[in-house]
Amino acid sequence: MPCEGCMERDNVSTGATMEFLLLGFSELLHLRVLLFLIFLLVHLATLAGNMLIFMAVVMEPSRPPLLFFLCQLSAIELCYTLVIVPKALLSLVAADGSSISLLGCAAQMHLFVALGGAECFLLAAMSYDRYVAICQPLRYAALMSEGLCLRLALLCALAASAVALGLTAAVFRLPFCQSRRIDHFFCDVPAVLHLACTQSYTPELPLLAACVLLLLLPFLLILASYVCIAVALLGITSPVGRGKAFSTCVSHLAITLLHYGCATFIYIRPKSSYSPARDKVVSLVYTNVTPLMYPLIYSLRNKEIRGILRKMLRRKKIAQVN
Repeated sequence: MPCEGCMERDNVSTGATMEFLLLGFSELLHLRVLLFLIFLLVHLATLAGNMLIFMAVVMEPSRPPLLFFLCQLSAIELCYTLVIVPKALLSLVAADGSSISLLGCAAQMHLFVALGGAECFLLAAMSYDRYVAICQPLRYAALMSEGLCLRLALLCALAASAVALGLTAAVFRLPFCQSRRIDHFFCDVPAVLHLACTQSYTPELPLLAACVLLLLLPFLLILASYVCIAVALLGITSPVGRGKAFSTCVSHLAITLLHYGCATFIYIRPKSSYSPARDKVVSLVYTNVTPLMYPLIYSLRNKEIRGILRKMLRRKKIAQVN
């Protein structure tokens, strides 16, 4: 049954003309300038860090699989922050929040879910790379060929985009209540679902299916890879050798825990436990702090990345001298 106060969706032009209002942090008007400066600095640092790693890997003539995946991860983080943060900054400039069209909101949601899902699949591919490197080192070059890496990267992007498209279409087919105020700084799935004029749990089923495909499935693959890695590490008698093998996984484990910790907290829960204030804080970490941590984690932990960055600095110094 149609609910009272829902928007009419029969008009063909509704999708083009209807708008949502992103409230952002309108309840913190007294901190608006400070928050804007912090967001902007973090955003610029995130862009610089991920761009530096992306350019360093692209300019490297010989790229092992781990660096290839890391390059893709940096590209995802660059797109990720550009999809979310500029609109969040705009919502801080406007005292009453910033408006976004229905199509713009749908596009933002699709890109956000697709990029986040691609990152989950990519983390699974990176865990498989670590499994082959530790458990089958003699066959590493044959198994992790350039062609396989390209196919895995393409599969990650296409699979995540397909799931995100299905989820976005399911969300925006729902009838929305006339109060089109989204208590968030971007069109996140739980925040938009909260506006749906329905009391049933049916609208949450597409989100549950997307969580299974984008979160649970890659997580199980990552878990299986690390179970095999743990078994292989137990078979190494030398503590030094075991420590060296494990050190190659530390960066990937840290990023996986950061990514899955925030995503699980936000998306794997019932609609009744939705809390706008809590979600905005966690999403703030998820969309601003975590992408900044990735280049720091990999540049500090990965010897190859440190070597490439040193070569880039040497080239720059030589160019300046010449």
